[in-house]
Amino acid sequence: MTRASLNKQPHEVASMFDDVAERYDLTNDVLSLGQDRVWRREVARAVDARPAQKILDLAAGTATSSLPFARTGAYVVPCDFSLGMLQVGKRRHDWLPFTAGDATRLPFRDDVFDAVTISFGLRNVQDTDAALREMYRVTRPGGRVVICEFSHPTWAPFRTVYTEYLMRALPPVARAVSSNPDAYVYLAESIRAWPDQAGLAARLGGAGWSKVAWRNLTGGVVALHRGFKED
Repeated sequence: MTRASLNKQPHEVASMFDDVAERYDLTNDVLSLGQDRVWRREVARAVDARPAQKILDLAAGTATSSLPFARTGAYVVPCDFSLGMLQVGKRRHDWLPFTAGDATRLPFRDDVFDAVTISFGLRNVQDTDAALREMYRVTRPGGRVVICEFSHPTWAPFRTVYTEYLMRALPPVARAVSSNPDAYVYLAESIRAWPDQAGLAARLGGAGWSKVAWRNLTGGVVALHRGFKED
């Protein structure tokens, strides 16, 4: 079994997700105490997909995150660099146009998508700034980006409890439900090392996105960032 390190070598990260693909959605549900469903609903509201719009869902995995967009009548492309995830997703939702792709070198033309979104995947990309620039490149003028990612709880006492959960409680729970529990040790470490809400907003601005704003979910455990590509 593969466990990536915080230098996030792409082949290690992809292999790690290949290992956990079959039970990934179940494991997330258990580890988040069901909150992942709430977070995904908020992502769908923020993206606000409309019929005939083109939506790129990056780090889509098995396409659990893509289904709400498809239900609106939008054309959604689930994209991931883990072939194991894509294979599991294709078995479950064979009508979706699953696409293999690296977030830092997207296989799409400029100015294609009305919205680009990524949930719980940006912090696993080796070069965050390159990924944000690629998202900008493939978004049409006037389009938007929505990023859902683990962040920093805003209330200090809760932040301490949350950090203890990540490093102490998460690994044994993962051992009970995941095919590769060591992968979740990496995921806990990557959450702790990720920039806070303002830090990610600054990086979005540096990649060209305008009107950048964020909203905290579950007290800042997760943050939704949004930006626009000017006409």
